[in-house]
Amino acid sequence: MWAVVAFVLAAVMIGAGIAQRTVFQGPDAQTAQFDVEEGVPYVLVDGGAMTAFAGPQTLRVQGEGELFAAYGRTADLEAWLADAEYAHVTADDAGAISTATVEPVVPEPTESAAADDAADEDSAEEDVVPGRNPVGSDLWLDEYQQTDLLIAPLQLPAEMSVLVAADGTEPAPTDLSVSWPIENSTPWAGPLIVGGAILMAVGLFLYVLGIRHVRRSRGPRRKGLPLPATEPIDIAVDDPDKGVISATPTRRTIGRGRRSLVAVPVVAASALVLGGCSADAWPEFGSTPTPSPTASVIVPEGQQAPAVTRPQAERILERVAATVAEADEAHDPDLAATRLEGAPLAERETLYTLQDAIDDREGLPAIPTTPLEVVLPQATDGWPRTFLAVVNDPEGTAATTMFLTQQDPWSDYKLSYYSYLEADTTLPDLAPVYVGATQVQPDSPFLIMEPQELSAAYADVINNGEDSEYAPMFELDEDQFRIGVAADRQKRLDEFNETAESTGELTFSTEPGAEEPAALATLESGAIVAVTIEEIDTVKPTDDDAVIKLDNNPTVQTLTGVDESSEGFSTVYVDQLFFYVPGQGSSEKIRLLGYVSNILDAKVIE
Repeated sequence: MWAVVAFVLAAVMIGAGIAQRTVFQGPDAQTAQFDVEEGVPYVLVDGGAMTAFAGPQTLRVQGEGELFAAYGRTADLEAWLADAEYAHVTADDAGAISTATVEPVVPEPTESAAADDAADEDSAEEDVVPGRNPVGSDLWLDEYQQTDLLIAPLQLPAEMSVLVAADGTEPAPTDLSVSWPIENSTPWAGPLIVGGAILMAVGLFLYVLGIRHVRRSRGPRRKGLPLPATEPIDIAVDDPDKGVISATPTRRTIGRGRRSLVAVPVVAASALVLGGCSADAWPEFGSTPTPSPTASVIVPEGQQAPAVTRPQAERILERVAATVAEADEAHDPDLAATRLEGAPLAERETLYTLQDAIDDREGLPAIPTTPLEVVLPQATDGWPRTFLAVVNDPEGTAATTMFLTQQDPWSDYKLSYYSYLEADTTLPDLAPVYVGATQVQPDSPFLIMEPQELSAAYADVINNGEDSEYAPMFELDEDQFRIGVAADRQKRLDEFNETAESTGELTFSTEPGAEEPAALATLESGAIVAVTIEEIDTVKPTDDDAVIKLDNNPTVQTLTGVDESSEGFSTVYVDQLFFYVPGQGSSEKIRLLGYVSNILDAKVIE
């Protein structure tokens, strides 16, 4: 009786467990299909539509040819699409998804622009600008590109959106859908199946015991007739007439044989029912691990989102380095201008001119990309936008600090400043990359010196040393750049005076650079400020009959295009300098963080 009860309960438990994993298990995902109008070049899937349901999203795009998808901040994608027609997929508060076509925003023309448009009306059709290809933009946090079918696993918050396109010219694919997983785990399916298998084994054991009990509890048997005594049989005798009687196996042997035959189906059944149980068929025991507390930075109220993420900054640096390396190889200033601006571009333009004329002219070091130690993005929703990057030298020498700037949503980031940090330089405390830093305006009164005055003030310090009126504001004792410039100038002046003191003169001067300063705030209310200065070396004759020859100076000879001059020459070097400028009320002084110097130009004095 108990064996039958165990069998019934085992069947119920196993059946219930299997049913939870089969007929009673619901779908594992829900999908939303987007109805997109045909003919538009872009589709913007808003963050509200991507997060219409909870859980990670899987974007599915199907079409012909190359398919493209990228995600980023919603404000950035809308800015990139401001001048283009696109389909906008949104969701209301109830989760209902709808699609609308957004027309491009065309700025109102001025009177002069209207006149120009009227004059060029006949040729307007010939000047149609082709669609803008979204592939490779620095604005995306990540992008995907596949052929015919694109499936992208995503996990986006509500403030991020997805851009879908072909190449910006061809119509965007219209077969779009997003799916979200549904929680359909069956934590008791595993225990029910295992419990049923155990109970079935118990039932089999009880069944065997019941049969044994019935056999032993039968009534008394009739006593048989006495059997004659038997003699032992000698099986060693080789006699064909001798019979051999085999002994009947005992009950214990029979019992063991039956148990072994019964155990096989029990084990097999357990293996079959357990083979389909995955991890979500079992309950989770134990508490959820709690992350250990870490130091946090309070985001100032009203501060905007950081311009880039760390992976985005790494990808931008790699693109900049690859383009500049290609330009260095080809001596192509136009290619370099796609990723460089300001002093970094000007010094490479000069370098390419020298390399084309001088065979053994060495190039500039490549733009480093790894290991990226520091990323400090500007916190802004507008343009231009900037971020600071510090890359350590893998060989343990000077690290490189850089400012990279993006002028508008459609432009690539360009390297606007770079320098090499001194070996013992300690950077001030900076905000984490997920917070970002505010940009300090050139005329900011919150620093002990306005960024726009820093270049002229430091140029005066280089010219006059400790006698400069600005010298008390700078940390001069640890300024290796100023010390090196002074030593180099004195050495060159001594060498010049040995041979040409009576017929010529060599003078040095320093002027502020033409570039606008770049500055991002630090956590101590100070700022990291990058500026340029120009060092000008002037050599000219003091005797009316004397001339300055360039026999041993191919650099100046190449840049000026002459071998000698009776008026003299001036050589210009550009210095890119990074400073830490403390905030108002601080007892600290302005500290030089890093520098780099390269030749910029040479001219004949007129």
